[in-house]
Amino acid sequence: MTMRRWLRVVAALAVMALASAARAEELTITQWGVGFYGLPVAVAMDKGYFKKAGIDVTGILTAAGGGTAVRNMLASPLPYGEVALSAALAARAQGLPVVMVNVGSRSIAEFAWVTMPNSDVHSIKDLAGKKVSFTNPKSVTEMLLLMSLDAAQVPRDSVTRISSGGYGPGLTVMESGGVVAAPVVEPARTITKAKYRTVFAPKDLLAPMVITVGITTKDFAAAHPETLTAIVAGRRAGVDEVYAHPQEAARIGAKTFENLDPKVAEEAVANLHAAKLWSRGEFVKDELERMANGLRLVGELQGEVDWKALIDDRFLPADLRGLR
Repeated sequence: MTMRRWLRVVAALAVMALASAARAEELTITQWGVGFYGLPVAVAMDKGYFKKAGIDVTGILTAAGGGTAVRNMLASPLPYGEVALSAALAARAQGLPVVMVNVGSRSIAEFAWVTMPNSDVHSIKDLAGKKVSFTNPKSVTEMLLLMSLDAAQVPRDSVTRISSGGYGPGLTVMESGGVVAAPVVEPARTITKAKYRTVFAPKDLLAPMVITVGITTKDFAAAHPETLTAIVAGRRAGVDEVYAHPQEAARIGAKTFENLDPKVAEEAVANLHAAKLWSRGEFVKDELERMANGLRLVGELQGEVDWKALIDDRFLPADLRGLR
């Protein structure tokens, strides 16, 4: 090999290495390491599904949820994030140029309201005349509490609703007798199952609804369709793997939490697996509208939603496109 040819080979290898490094990306996932919304992403990273699809996802930017997740996504070099549907709708209402490219989770199976073991409250109907906590005003927990009361035909004004400021504080208030029931989510629900007794789970009263969606900016969608196609494809492969091998997925998911017992992760994932929490990405209008109706109930959303204007489904596989 001549010196000139050797230098060309070295240069080509350097370009390839730089290109590979440039494809190493971080995604924004709400509640990463707190809830299991992002489990398919964790599995896709572990199994190499993103690399196979054409993008090297090496890390996750997390957020406590809501607008924080959207802001983190917008500030990221790769503006893609899985965020609460409510946050995506709020961002568009504020004039931010975001579009939804896939559905993330479409079940409320992770939520439940619990009480103390010696409580005389055994069902949602027993909450009439009692004090019950939710996390924050206009939150998903306030919405689900109201929707569940309606579904069970328990008058809303018969229940005194207390905003606790969070899941942990709600349980503390309940233990001190300030309320008779408080919300929990997985995996905390499984972790504390011996300490508290379940009063009701919204999934037993309400139909599935969209909780999280994948979003990006209009500009990024126009300039980098291949990147978004790779993200959506890698995540879809992760979803399929979760449903095919939930125990292995739980093992992978446990690593995203700090000190989470793998057995707890396995039980929590089994609960969510049975409820079909994770969407492969398709947009189902009824499931979108159910969440929108709930957001209207708590004053977080006004008016109708033009879903077609919000959705850019061209990055989904052909069999998942369209508003169903």
